[in-house]
Amino acid sequence: MELANKTALITGAGAVGGIGAAIARRFAVEGADVVIAGRNQARGDEVVAQITEAGGKARFVLTDLLDEAKILALAEAAGPVDILVNNAAFVEVGPVVGYSSAAFDTTFDTNVRANYILTGALVEKMVARGSGNVINISSLAAKIAMPNMAAYGASKGAVESLTRSYAAEFAANNIRVNAISPGTISSDYVMDLLGPAADQLKEDVPLKRIGKPEEIAEVALFLASDRSSFVTGAVLAADGGRTAV
Repeated sequence: MELANKTALITGAGAVGGIGAAIARRFAVEGADVVIAGRNQARGDEVVAQITEAGGKARFVLTDLLDEAKILALAEAAGPVDILVNNAAFVEVGPVVGYSSAAFDTTFDTNVRANYILTGALVEKMVARGSGNVINISSLAAKIAMPNMAAYGASKGAVESLTRSYAAEFAANNIRVNAISPGTISSDYVMDLLGPAADQLKEDVPLKRIGKPEEIAEVALFLASDRSSFVTGAVLAADGGRTAV
């Protein structure tokens, strides 16, 4: 029960087979009161049902991270949050030549702008309490250039920069900020996106396999718990060695 008496807000956690949902389930097992945010009520309710049926505490808040008013409403609805996980992300694969400005804007509005607005709104309350924890979900695309992923990779590079800036700015108030950089993970969305190419990607991973959402959840638990009490401003790679080797 490492997160007992803690409230955790996890964005983009409304898909049962995704990283956000895996983090929500893991945090709930450790005693956290979990607030799940997403765009689909039915899918969010399904994740909440999984958690509550297992004896955990969870609720779902419907939101739209492209709408600033709804982001601020989410911060208000979540109440006092001890742990914020900025997991929600948008990706549209495509070459730079011909890539639509609308897709570019949605990528940065979801992955960067929403992160900035929501973090600011919740950290204000953390400062008043004198403690808090923010975990950003980045991607190996922030470090390894891949064709057709320029906008997404740039947005995740911005997320890692925000992580360091947040850590520097909030440390005086006992608020830690870190990021996780997953490699290829077998979430439902990623598997649908990659299709048969998923097997080929294993060859570029030193561990010769694709990661599981639950493995990212374990890293998130470490960063959310007191076991990482002297860690802030870090980006932890959880990619089977892909960016190191």
